Amino acid sequence: MRGILASSIGVTCAAALALPLAPPAAASAGTPAPVADVATRTAETADARADARADVPGSTQSLPLRPLTHDRASGAVLGLTPRTVRTFSLLGVVWDDPSADLHGRVQVRTRAAGTGEWTDWQDVETHSTQHGADPDSPEAASGTVRGATAPLWVGESDGVEVRVLPEPDPGGHGEHGEQPGERGEPEDAGPSDAGSGGGPSGGEGAGDADEVSALPAGMRLDLVDPGEAGPEESAEPAEGAEPAESAEIPRTGVMTAAAKAASAVNSALVPLGATEIPSLTAEETREELVSLRGPELTEQQQAKPYIGPRPAIVTRRGWGADESLREGSFVYTSTVKAAFVHHTASGNNYSCSQAPSLIRGFYRYHTRSLGWRDIGYNFLIDKCGRIYEGRAGGVAKPVKGAHTMGFNSKTTGIAVIGSYGAKKPSSKAVKAVARLTAWKLGLHGRNPKKKTSLTSGGGNLYAKGTKVKMKVISGHRDGFNTSCPGGKLYKKLSSVRSKAATYQGR
Repeated sequence: MRGILASSIGVTCAAALALPLAPPAAASAGTPAPVADVATRTAETADARADARADVPGSTQSLPLRPLTHDRASGAVLGLTPRTVRTFSLLGVVWDDPSADLHGRVQVRTRAAGTGEWTDWQDVETHSTQHGADPDSPEAASGTVRGATAPLWVGESDGVEVRVLPEPDPGGHGEHGEQPGERGEPEDAGPSDAGSGGGPSGGEGAGDADEVSALPAGMRLDLVDPGEAGPEESAEPAEGAEPAESAEIPRTGVMTAAAKAASAVNSALVPLGATEIPSLTAEETREELVSLRGPELTEQQQAKPYIGPRPAIVTRRGWGADESLREGSFVYTSTVKAAFVHHTASGNNYSCSQAPSLIRGFYRYHTRSLGWRDIGYNFLIDKCGRIYEGRAGGVAKPVKGAHTMGFNSKTTGIAVIGSYGAKKPSSKAVKAVARLTAWKLGLHGRNPKKKTSLTSGGGNLYAKGTKVKMKVISGHRDGFNTSCPGGKLYKKLSSVRSKAATYQGR
């Protein structure tokens, strides 16, 4: 995984193209699609454009949702009728108040840019605000944070339709729409047959005022273009091949000051501008540990450090981060006592070669749509087992993320890209979680098979200030009432702990 992006384009567009649309047969033939009411946010400022950076920034189209003529079959009251828009690959629904819950379902259909074919209705994960900064933290109190669904990866698309179906009885289901007693075994929602067999959910109109008012205010659909991929991003690893470990090679092109800063925090590991931090042997890792944290280590730790071999990690420059999107400074916590494992809930319909594009999409969605200071996760892992640097600040440092509301201090957040409620994670991804935690937790002397004490910053499971005994490798649901990281991935955490301990030499 070397240089991902090679050119720079500026994208400024105030409205989507008003082109005739040809939705499936259930739609009225010959009726032109409405013009998309689009507000476009782009990453580039005049100064950034002047830097002539190599990264392609992408863009976000924001379309306000409108009341729909009530559809008796689907129950949708808010949404968007079929329309043509500028090309995008990832989407999510955003609203004004980050503390407001969306009690209902969000469903989307998209049109593939290459074939013109429309997908079936797909459910978007609606409970995603628990991936965020701790309450009362500077990031949460910035005034820019918004509520949102999880992002959904749909691939390159140029048409979209959305419908929001209010939940009749918000008290009748558990978090994430689970039936009572099913929290340990959640299932992902797949394409739905709800509605008129794949047809539109009704025209825009008055809708049902009571049902619309019960939904969060300011709901809008954000369509994210993650930016163009460079030629080397399309290379798919051979079946059974291990992730490439070759990228100690700086990318070409001018680095902005922000890009230099994001790369420089890894300077103890790789040269400035490196696209990947290479793996090390066990002995090399132990030597590096002493050089990085020698004065802080006890005599016993120096004599026999328990740490897993450092795995290869694709840097932010490697996956093409536009460093102008994030806040300029880095925020750290004092140590790393535990790792929380997540899934991105963004669907599994992606190839490993597309993973950098997904991460650029998550990054833009977290910063531009949700108003966070940076991508929330500290690390991400694709289904081929590649590990990626997440929030900026240095992979060997205790960077404070926004991944487990209430427990972002003294922890690190690792997200496996995909949805793992109904689908099992790949063995490569599970192995990568074990390898990463063995190294990252080993930097701070943590035993993956033990428990540790954490203090809640506030959440729906533990009140602020509550001291909680937590497994050193935990799932998101252990710290917050959520189905994340999905039942199938959560079941793998026991083996992750054992493998990570073995990698550490325990």
